[in-house]
Amino acid sequence: MRKTIFKSAKSLCGAVALIALLISVLSFTPPKNQPNFSFAYLSDLHIAEGAGSIEDLNACVADINSNKALKFAIIAGDITDFGSDKELKLAKSILDKMTIPYYIVAGNHDSKWSESGCNTFVKVFGYEHFDFEEGGIKFIGSNSGPNMRMAPALLPRDAIVWLDSLAEAVPKEQPVFFINHYPMDTSMLNWFQVLDRVKRMNTQLIMSGHWHQNRAMEYEGVPGIIGRSSLRAGKEGAGYNIVKVSGSTITFSERIAAPKDEQRAGKPFTKSPWHTLRMSKGVPFETDVKYPRPDYSVNALYPNVKELWRVEDNSDIGAGAIMAGNKVIYANTSGIIYALDASTGAKLWSYRAGGKIFSTPALSGNIVVVGCTDNIIYALNSTTGKVVWRFACEKSVLGSPAIYGGKVFIGASDNRFRALDLKSGKLLWQYDKIKGFIEAKPYVDAKQVIIGDWSNTLYSLNPANGKLQWSWSNKGSRMLSPAAVWPVKANNKVFFVTPERMTYALNAERGYSIWKAKGGRESIGLSPDGKALYVKTMKDTIIAFNAQSLLPEKIWQVSAECGYEIAPTPITSVAGRGKDGKGLIFIPTDKGNIIALNASDGSIAWKHRSGFALVNYILPVGKNKLLLTTMDGIVSMLEY
Repeated sequence: MRKTIFKSAKSLCGAVALIALLISVLSFTPPKNQPNFSFAYLSDLHIAEGAGSIEDLNACVADINSNKALKFAIIAGDITDFGSDKELKLAKSILDKMTIPYYIVAGNHDSKWSESGCNTFVKVFGYEHFDFEEGGIKFIGSNSGPNMRMAPALLPRDAIVWLDSLAEAVPKEQPVFFINHYPMDTSMLNWFQVLDRVKRMNTQLIMSGHWHQNRAMEYEGVPGIIGRSSLRAGKEGAGYNIVKVSGSTITFSERIAAPKDEQRAGKPFTKSPWHTLRMSKGVPFETDVKYPRPDYSVNALYPNVKELWRVEDNSDIGAGAIMAGNKVIYANTSGIIYALDASTGAKLWSYRAGGKIFSTPALSGNIVVVGCTDNIIYALNSTTGKVVWRFACEKSVLGSPAIYGGKVFIGASDNRFRALDLKSGKLLWQYDKIKGFIEAKPYVDAKQVIIGDWSNTLYSLNPANGKLQWSWSNKGSRMLSPAAVWPVKANNKVFFVTPERMTYALNAERGYSIWKAKGGRESIGLSPDGKALYVKTMKDTIIAFNAQSLLPEKIWQVSAECGYEIAPTPITSVAGRGKDGKGLIFIPTDKGNIIALNASDGSIAWKHRSGFALVNYILPVGKNKLLLTTMDGIVSMLEY
């Protein structure tokens, strides 16, 4: 409520009258034609080939079509189970049976494990965010990632810019409903940025899914709801929510479209409302309450770490940056490849590809190579930014290239791993028996190429001809694949981690297991001398394993003070620095922090925050510099 100062009051009655007038002005007054409509609210469909989710969604769609009172449907993410092209097209074929309009946003299952880098979602449904009006109410919806890289959700930078434009354009008195897959809490990396923007509008309600249950929420004074999944699992049956807006009142009722209870003979029914809201004027959200916000205060504790320069991109950055002489080269999710002056961060050149880029560039000589979701592998001149060659694949190229011996080694989403001639881009060989799509960077040396895919498989290929040397397969869900980790090799062992939180050491020549140990997820790294393997767990712990041992021997295990942590970014390190000059280890986090550990014992040397989202890669530069990018669009050079 706005603060009002009363200079004087002639009487108590006068004061009461004035207060009553103030309340009437600030209270929400429905428009002349009061809103009176109902809509369907669905979330977490998890469509997968051959799964019961198909039957559940069909039942919901048929039931929605039978209810002539419903004006439209809102679908709040996790449309598919794995984000595959087939799943997305299958989901749309079912949703298109609706006789009313529907509006849809992607969830983490649609974006994190997308073989197309989220391009298929846009191609199939036509957009990544939406806005429309009904009954005088503005409905605004946006996707929330994480986009390809495993991390908490993140509203993309371009969506933040879009919200800024809406906040300026939408009339201040117009009620707003905001839709996002994730609840607007700390499971969203930039929840505070989103809230700051929706609170500039007359936001009456934030709607989300993700939790698979009905729940009323509140986000810094803004009412919220979480809607149930359409799945029947653990519930009375497949279903959704019916939201009714009548004047200033909003009610939420669960609709069971396909009951499991045989006594009901499969007849759909609507349960009593589980939540009721009354709209009130919410703009501006003026309050004396100071809500907590992430900040950069940790940097003041370690003044030895200085940011030499910083570039803030208008798009997300989903890959690492590299050095090319006196240039920094990186790419963003708008498909733009940039070259920056390594001393100042000033832009030197740019090249726009035809899709999103989640591929960390690789450099040899003056040729920089990067993959793109437009199905193209690009080779550019690092000096001019001019195209040297292009190579077309059949699907998106999410994987990062490795260059060795004049060859480019890179995997794509078309079930192929390729070797290309660095100078010409000519195909030298391809291995076409990859079972799932590839998103990581391969390990390459003179003897083998090692890469994992999203079908539980790790491959060792002959770098000369692409023939399979051996393969390793994990059991269980494809979600446990060695696909995001960048594998490493030392002492005739291949090391990698998998999402079931295990670390593996395989014989490099034959692929048999030497040892495995608890710990890890998708982030590992080697010491410069190859004697130590560094593994990051999900629970604040960094483990240093003896990389020379035939057993899972721990050198040390420490808390890195980073909390729950799921960033898949590789760990990097340098020799000759830190405590006793035995080196430093750089730990990336999913919340924009870098933690430097002393290699001698794992103790914390320093911390630094560069942003508020996933650190994509930390590249040591020279004796005491680090080049890094973050998912929320930051490129920076640090000195320590």
